[in-house]
Amino acid sequence: MSDLGDLRKQIDALDADIVRLLNERARLSREIGRLKDGGPVYAPAGEAEVYDRAVAASDGALPPEALRRIYGEILSSSRALQAPLRVAFLGPEATFSHQAALSHFGSGTTLLPVATIPDVFKETEVGRADYGVVPIENSTEGAVTFSLDSFVDSDLKACAEFRLEIHQAVISRVPLDRVKVVYSHPQALAQCRGWLRTHLAGVPVVETASTVGAAEQASREADAAAIGPEVAAAVYGLDVLEPRAEDVAGNVTRFFVIGGHMSEPTGRDRMGLMFSIKDRVGVLRDVLALFASASINLTKIESRPSKRRAWDYLFFVDLDSHPEEPGTAKVLKDLQELTVFVKVLGAWRRTD
Repeated sequence: MSDLGDLRKQIDALDADIVRLLNERARLSREIGRLKDGGPVYAPAGEAEVYDRAVAASDGALPPEALRRIYGEILSSSRALQAPLRVAFLGPEATFSHQAALSHFGSGTTLLPVATIPDVFKETEVGRADYGVVPIENSTEGAVTFSLDSFVDSDLKACAEFRLEIHQAVISRVPLDRVKVVYSHPQALAQCRGWLRTHLAGVPVVETASTVGAAEQASREADAAAIGPEVAAAVYGLDVLEPRAEDVAGNVTRFFVIGGHMSEPTGRDRMGLMFSIKDRVGVLRDVLALFASASINLTKIESRPSKRRAWDYLFFVDLDSHPEEPGTAKVLKDLQELTVFVKVLGAWRRTD
C-alpha cells in the first residue's frame, strides 16, 4: 500500500507530464494559428467537438462539467496564442452576461463590458469586438426581446449557443425588514415575482439596465436591495439576504455568440430564421407546411411587433438544420413566395 509521500510523488510526476503536454499542445496551437494566416481563431463547432472527445475519453473521477471547465481554459489559452480575442457583453462586470462570457470564452479572452444589448451588437459590427455574447431566452420568462429586436437591423450572425444556470440573489446593506425599495433588471424581477410577493409585499420595485447596475444603486442607498448575481454582493459590499430568490428551480438562460459569420455545417446543427409574412388568409400555415414537408424540425417560434407598421409582426424561428443543407436551402428559396422578407440569423452546432 502506498503511503502519503509516495502518492504525492506520483502526483508530482503526473503534474510534470501535464505541463509538458500542455506546452506541446500550445506549440501545435500556435502553428495552427500561423497556418490560418489571419483566419478566425474561434471555431465554435470544432471546440464543441474537443469537449465531446475529452468527455468521451474520460473513464475516471472527473465529472464531465469539470473536464469542460478545464478544457475551456486550455482552449482560451490556445486562442490567445494565435491572436487576441475581444468579446463584448452586457456589463458591468459580475452580470450574468459577464459570467456567461467568461465561462464560454475563458480567462485568456479580453472581455469588453458595454451598457446595453444593442451596444453589444454595435461594438461587434464596427470591429471593436470580435464577437459578442447576448442572452436570447430564459427558461422561465421566455425570449429576451432586446436581443431579438437587435437582430432586425444587424448583419451579424449567431455562430454558437450555450446555457448558464441562473440564480437570483437578494442583496442589500440592511436586513430584509428594513428594505424600502428593490432594484433589478426586468427579467430578474419577473423571475422572482412570487418571492417578492411573499417576502417584500408592497415594497416598490424599480427596473434597471442590468442586475449589477441594480447592485451598484443599492449600495448607494440606506434602505435599498437589489436582485441579481450573488457575486455582485462582494463587489459592492452588500450582504446576501437570499441566495436563490427565483420562483422556478432550474432557471436557465440561453446565450448566443454573435459575429461576422455563422458556424460551418456539422450534421448536428440548429439555425435561426426571421421572416415577415404576406397579409393573406392561411399564409402562416403554408409557411409551416414548407418545413414539415421537408421534414425539418422547428424547435421554437416567436412573434414580435415589427415596430414599422401597426399590427405587423416578425416571426423568429429556430430549426434543426443548416442553411447550406440542400433541403433547407430549397425551403428558404420557397419562403420568398410567402413572405415579405426572410433573414437567416445564424447557425450553430446544437448543444442538446
